[in-house]
Formats: sequence, structure tokens, C-alpha cells
Amino acid sequence: MMKYGEVARQVQFAHELSTNPELGQLVQRGLSDRTKDITSYLLNSEHRFLGAIVVAAWGGEPHYTPLSIDDPNGVLSGIDREFGVLTFDGTQQYFALDGQHRLRAIKDAIKQNPKLASEDICVLMVTHYDSPDGRIRTRRLFSNINRNAVKTAAAEDIVLDEDDGFAVLSRRLLEEHEFLKVEGRVKVITRVGEEGLLKLAGNSINKSEPKALTTLPVLYDVIQYLGWDLPGVVRETKARPSAEVLEKSYGILVERLDGLLDNCGGVRERLLNALNAREVRGAKDREGEGHPFMRPVIQKAVARVVSEIVRQENLTWPDVMKRLSQLEWRMNAAPWISVFSVSAGKMLGGKDNVQVLCEMLHTHLAPTSAQAIKRARKAYRDIRGEAYPVSEEQFMQGLDGVKAPSVKVSPLEVHELSEQVQRELADIPSAEPEDAM
Repeated sequence: MMKYGEVARQVQFAHELSTNPELGQLVQRGLSDRTKDITSYLLNSEHRFLGAIVVAAWGGEPHYTPLSIDDPNGVLSGIDREFGVLTFDGTQQYFALDGQHRLRAIKDAIKQNPKLASEDICVLMVTHYDSPDGRIRTRRLFSNINRNAVKTAAAEDIVLDEDDGFAVLSRRLLEEHEFLKVEGRVKVITRVGEEGLLKLAGNSINKSEPKALTTLPVLYDVIQYLGWDLPGVVRETKARPSAEVLEKSYGILVERLDGLLDNCGGVRERLLNALNAREVRGAKDREGEGHPFMRPVIQKAVARVVSEIVRQENLTWPDVMKRLSQLEWRMNAAPWISVFSVSAGKMLGGKDNVQVLCEMLHTHLAPTSAQAIKRARKAYRDIRGEAYPVSEEQFMQGLDGVKAPSVKVSPLEVHELSEQVQRELADIPSAEPEDAM
């Protein structure tokens, strides 16, 4: 065990292995750019904890003295295996093989709050030999650790995270919401393999799912869109919001989710009255008659667009819900044909298709100008190779009651939204032998 203060003073970065200063600077910049979240977590979370750092010791004439425990009754048998004291002569140097971002965050956090220097972290120590073979061995160890690290799945993060407000709220919806808490309604695990190996749900639903409306990662994304005006601490994934903030946020999200379930083609009632979800999703060879809101990609698009409309004050929430209810909720109808091929009877998973769907949803629900209507119809024609079935004249009628956008979106918000859309689209398959998107 080492104190944060000791780690900050003594442990350096692995780029010091390189004799090329430009490579070292490149690594250093990367570390600086990627550690803000960890630093914020250390400064703001009362329950902060960091996993072990793997540290290489360079020089210092390390000497290991094995110790044994006097245990005549054999109660501690095996516990003293490889138990001993590691000493250095004081000339050693340490650098991180695994945990560089944690190390950078510790150094930065202590500068802002020196009290953190007394916190403990586990350190795994390996020996580095300053020779050609030693440098090769250490570089290989560094590469193997970082290349083969396994990132946790999104569903795992949502299930386990106690600081991410939206993760906490997602789990509560699964436990308390009268409709969503029904077993299998929100898919969390898609398969249990041998020896309990689990495959967690992603951004799509298998066509044959008998109960599922959506998946946990999709629900998480949907409530992030619907929580556009919740307190900023709810979006801060490194510090748990207060119980009061969570309670108020939960009430707002339930009201908005219920609005979607009621006004998106009455999908809740359809599911409650159906024999199974497959029937609502669309039978084989009759997918065009299926319900669009049974498709996760459409759930996220609808949540995104209605939140943008209300945020920009084009329409109030009740007004946008009313217009949403007036859409034709069949997969072979507009605007869903932006992501559905009627002739092939399958979903179209391209990024451009999803973007066109969002543009057409905006145009159906709250067109802001004649020019916006023309752009959306042109975008559809360019992607789908056919004219949109709703004319400009019909859309022009929807301009009544819609205000021009009054909310300015900053370049940072545009960048964040673009990154979020890219993450969402990454899981959409180009073909769907099993996937229903």
C-alpha cells in the first residue's frame, strides 16, 4: 500500500522509457486530456476508490527478504507464502505500467486538495532492468497490460454505478415503474452461457423476444434525452446526486416516459393487450405493420427530437405529445420509412438513415420554416432515392403554433451531441439477421 502523496511524488510515467522526446510529449498530452473525469471523481466523490496501479521499479538494488509466521498449530498455513520485505537503496525510480491516467489524476487532484495525499492505493510492484533485454521485457509488459485490458460493457456500468445519476434512475425505473418493472420488459441479459457466463443487452432487440420493449442501455440513453433540464449533478457521473435531487428527477422522468408510452401509438396499451411482444413488433413477412416504437433506434430518435423541440421552445411538452400521437404508428408509414425498407421488409441501419429520421421527425412535429421543410425532404430523397410521401404543402400546415428556435447551441454542445450520436450508431448493425434495432 502507498499513500496518494507518495505515489504523486515518486511514481513517474511510462513515457520515460522512450528516448524520443516527441513520443514522450505525445503520451503526456494524451494523459492530460483524458484524466479530467478521474480527477473530478477524486475531488468530489465521498466514496472514491481507485484500483491498483502496476508500477515498475527501476534500479535501487532491490532486495527481497522472505519472512515466515510462527504458527505451531498450522492455522495460518499458506498465508505466509511469498510474504516478506522488499527494500531498495534509495536510488530507485518508479514508473507506472498500468494506471497512468489514475496516476495523472492523483497528481492533479492533490494539487487542488492536499488532504487527498493521505488516501491509500494498492501498488503492484515489478522489477525493471535497465538493459536492452530489460527494456524489451518492460515495454512488452506495458503493451500487454494496456492492449488486452477489457472495457466493461455499457450495461455493466449502468447496473453497478452508484455515482452516475442516470444509472441510478435507470435501475429505479426497472424496480418501481409499473410498466417497465415487468420481468423481461426491459432486457438486461440476453443469454446465460456455460458456467454462468452472461451476455448483456446492447442497443438492439432480437426479433423473437417475447416480452421486451427495450434494453437497459437504450432506456439509459432515452432518459438522458428526456432529462434535458435536470440539475447538472445528475449528469455528473463521478458524484452521486443527493436523495432529494434523485427523487425529484425520478418524478420528472416518469411523467415524460409515460407521455411517450401513451402518445407513441399507445405502445403500452398495445403490449398489455397483445399475446407477446413479437406480435406488436411485427410478424415475419409483415414487419411493415409492426409498431415503430418497438424498435430501440426509433425510441432514441423520438426521445432526442422531442427533447430538442422543447429545449428550443418550438413547442411545449403537451403540444409536442399531442402532435406525436397524431403520427401514423406503422413501420411502413412516414417518417419511419427513413429507417425501414418497405420492399425488403427490414431496417436500414446506416448513420444517414438515422439522421434523416431525426430530421423528418422534426419536420412532422415542429417544422420551423419552409426552408427547413425543403431541406428535410431533400435529405430523404438523397438517401432513399425516392420522394417523401408527405408534400411540402402538407408540412406547411404544421408551421402554425411553432416558434422559431430561441435556444443557441454552443460549439461544445454540438461536439458532445455529435460524439453521443456516433456512440449510439456504433451498435447499429448494417444487416439484421437477428437484430430488430
